[in-house]
Amino acid sequence: MLRDVGCELVFDVSEPSLLAMQIAPATTSGIIVEERLEITDGDGVAVVPSAEVAAEHGGRIHLVPAARGILSINYVAALRATTTPVFAPGPDRDGESASLEAIVALRQSRYCPSDALVGFATTEFADAVGDTPGAIALRVASWVFERLAYAPGSSGPLDTAVDTLVGGSGVCRDYAHLTITLCRALGVPARLAAVYAPGLAPMDFHAVVEILTAAGWQVLDPTRLAPRSALVRIATGRDAADTAFATTLRGAAELMASLVFASSEGSLPADDHAQPQLLA
Repeated sequence: MLRDVGCELVFDVSEPSLLAMQIAPATTSGIIVEERLEITDGDGVAVVPSAEVAAEHGGRIHLVPAARGILSINYVAALRATTTPVFAPGPDRDGESASLEAIVALRQSRYCPSDALVGFATTEFADAVGDTPGAIALRVASWVFERLAYAPGSSGPLDTAVDTLVGGSGVCRDYAHLTITLCRALGVPARLAAVYAPGLAPMDFHAVVEILTAAGWQVLDPTRLAPRSALVRIATGRDAADTAFATTLRGAAELMASLVFASSEGSLPADDHAQPQLLA
């Protein structure tokens, strides 16, 4: 199945900067048939990335130097997805693991202060004690879907999962952060995946959750806004701090405009979000 993804981003750079861009599909997401990255300054002069750095889980980071003025980034890719991974349930306690990935995915992080919500989580999900990690995570994701209102502009870049819980609304990253935080508070390793999401409306970069099972990292979308089998992984990490599409490593740059697109060949599949699904 062929998928077309990409974005157009415009920054106002107020002082010489170095940006770390995570906008290219991860190497695990499929075979890239065609790819184009065009970066220009305000005069239309081409800017060449200083390096492409390999990140965890197949992620790709482009380091972009920027002089003062306008910086435009245009990325387009066509990729052919491999067969969607098949979920095969493992042992009952499938999320218990001493692996480094599991340990990292249980730690509290910048936007997911799971230590602050242990009491709330164990009280709210008391009847889930003894369930498998997959079942617990599904309960949590469904709870977040039902309790939060999807409201663009309702949250800020510094809001944590605690702010989202108190405010009762947010966007995809807020849904993901709250789900991850509650899962970790309940002992389930969880992390965030930034993705291109064909079928998403309004279209943008999307954030989903992965939880550890014996069959791999099961993907959950607590917003239920796009079919999970069509998702294209970009970056993976503890939370949005690790997976941001743009990070200013030095200098100062402000995002002025953005356009994201993602489409899939043929009709998009239906998604029963109660069923397990893996993300390539």
